[in-house]
Amino acid sequence: MAKRYFGTDGIRGPANGPTMTPELAMKVGQAAGTLFLKGSHKHRVLIGKDTRLSGYMLEQALTAGFTSVGMDVIQVGPMPTPAVALLTREMRADLGVMLSASHNPFYDNGIKLFGPDGYKLSDEQELAIEKMLHADVALAAGPAIGRARRIDDARGRYIHAVKSTFPENLRLDGVKVVLDCAHGAAYRVAPEALWELGAELTTIGAAPDGFNINDQVGSTHPSTLAETVLETGAHIGLALDGDADRLIVVDEKGRVVDGDQLMALITRHQQQAGTLQGGALVATVMSNIGLEKFVEGLGLRMIRTPVGDRAVLEAMRTHGCNVGGEQSGHIILADHATTGDGLLAALQILAVLVEEARPASEVLNCFTRWPQLLKNVRQEPRVLETASVKEAIAAAERALEGRGRLLVRKSGTEPLIRVMAEGQDEALVTATVEAVCDAVAKAA
Repeated sequence: MAKRYFGTDGIRGPANGPTMTPELAMKVGQAAGTLFLKGSHKHRVLIGKDTRLSGYMLEQALTAGFTSVGMDVIQVGPMPTPAVALLTREMRADLGVMLSASHNPFYDNGIKLFGPDGYKLSDEQELAIEKMLHADVALAAGPAIGRARRIDDARGRYIHAVKSTFPENLRLDGVKVVLDCAHGAAYRVAPEALWELGAELTTIGAAPDGFNINDQVGSTHPSTLAETVLETGAHIGLALDGDADRLIVVDEKGRVVDGDQLMALITRHQQQAGTLQGGALVATVMSNIGLEKFVEGLGLRMIRTPVGDRAVLEAMRTHGCNVGGEQSGHIILADHATTGDGLLAALQILAVLVEEARPASEVLNCFTRWPQLLKNVRQEPRVLETASVKEAIAAAERALEGRGRLLVRKSGTEPLIRVMAEGQDEALVTATVEAVCDAVAKAA
């Protein structure tokens, strides 16, 4: 059965749009709360959010839903997605909720759900919640209605947990870091963590106003970070996204470094340290062929999955791997976290930078990328079924056969068609992507 509301990363859409409404949020709270009301203990759910204006509205709607079925609610305010996953486990909550649309503009919002183990819910659990959204649920009787409270020390708990992953014998004294918080969920925790470790810090994107999340800042807009790194003479720049589960890096020369290079560095470093598990790196179909060749050169496998950090994590658990991620900057380090964590990944990169005492441009240049081009076309998914688009895709695949690959897919979070090609002939890669995008744009 296909899911109607849940996509590749929770429920997402324009706030007060056709889907992401207070009414739906309350029903999700009631449905998810009912599903996790198991056992005789007092049940609780932890709710975090990023800095979008609509977070206030949806937080209260969710709270009403959960308390109406008998769950206590813990509100932690603006907090990274990985912090919500961690705190859900630490506080013995039955459920964790993150209100965020990640890298999307402020007018979107989303609901991500975590189980008591800190992992995102399974497809089966999401389907079970969807079935209950338009059904009558049993409301709690008067004395059993849940309570809500806001806790103030959640930020400190997460900072302590993340800092504990940084080697005790290392400090960041003298390391000039530019940190871009995307005006998002990590605008307080990330600067505090890096400052406590001794970094000489310049912070941008740390003044959220409800409207400016991801606006020309963050991991999807690294140009501002690159300019600031060059202006300040920093050793490295770090860019998070709106909910801080992604990391993109800029080296001291202003060069943008994506998740593929970060995964390559972390994989090699863990292999050398004897801590890499599963004999493999898990990455998605979007990762560059150059990364795959690099991993094979280390005597390891690269396991590819569909797009989405949930698919990556599922493969990591299946194959016993502790490193995985996406080119977009989701880096999952299973020894420390149950989901992608931009700040956690940043600390691992900084540790290698300090240990090797070499410029970031050298440390982060692990392999030569094959020419790769990704373009997005704003269209509904159904255009992929039109004859003209199918014909354009087939022609592109024939042109790349034996010399590269083509990937055309619908976005799981936005009404976009993503077209990616890579190969050793850059002109051919560009031509094939342009031809497919043109066909998609013109399709009825």
